[in-house]
Amino acid sequence: MKMRIDKLLTSMGLATRTEAAKAARQGLIRLNGKVISKADEKIDPEIDSVEYLGKKVEYKKYVYIMMNKPSGVVSSTDGKDGDTVISLLPDELQRCGLFPCGRLDKDTVGLLIVTNDGSTAHYLLSPKRHVSKIYHLKTLCPVTQNDIDILQSGVKLDHGDIARPAKVEVINENELNITIVEGMYHQIKRMLEAVNNKVIFLERIEFGTIPLDRSLERGQWRYLTKEETDILLNQTR
Repeated sequence: MKMRIDKLLTSMGLATRTEAAKAARQGLIRLNGKVISKADEKIDPEIDSVEYLGKKVEYKKYVYIMMNKPSGVVSSTDGKDGDTVISLLPDELQRCGLFPCGRLDKDTVGLLIVTNDGSTAHYLLSPKRHVSKIYHLKTLCPVTQNDIDILQSGVKLDHGDIARPAKVEVINENELNITIVEGMYHQIKRMLEAVNNKVIFLERIEFGTIPLDRSLERGQWRYLTKEETDILLNQTR
């Protein structure tokens, strides 16, 4: 696959096309060890070696990031409603076309996958694929066995929506882990409202069998490991 050097640099979030052209004129880009003067030369990023500002460019077609989302930021690329999860990333990654794979409410915390792989994200979020998500939650009122039975048998939500049967793990009377395979708007909160309760804390702890890395503080992120990336991609096959 051939692409221009300036396109490579912009896709990796390293430079704008204008910055790439300027760097080339200044002799700051090397192609296979040789200084080039123009950034519009076409290369094969899988084969050719490109150095920008003295550092080798490691080409990645797609980026997969795990973030421990904090409260108070929105799962969006549009900051009109406040700070976004993308704003928590370094400048170079903010220019890579990244977006959150699914959404967490502004006050919900925990595991969020961020990527620029649109087809994989679309697949993982499709209700037909039944990709599991596990949430840890705390409730205002004690949860009864009858409530659990309703949640596990499928519960009717407001506006006529029906949530599929969930798996419920009881930690104590006010604390649960719930596994769902959908991603309806405010789903967990609405499920608890359907049994006359209220969620006072909500954290996603697993997505598609990938658990939240507990070494990440709220607001921190890291790239998915190869093993985690393989797990993610294997669910689309």
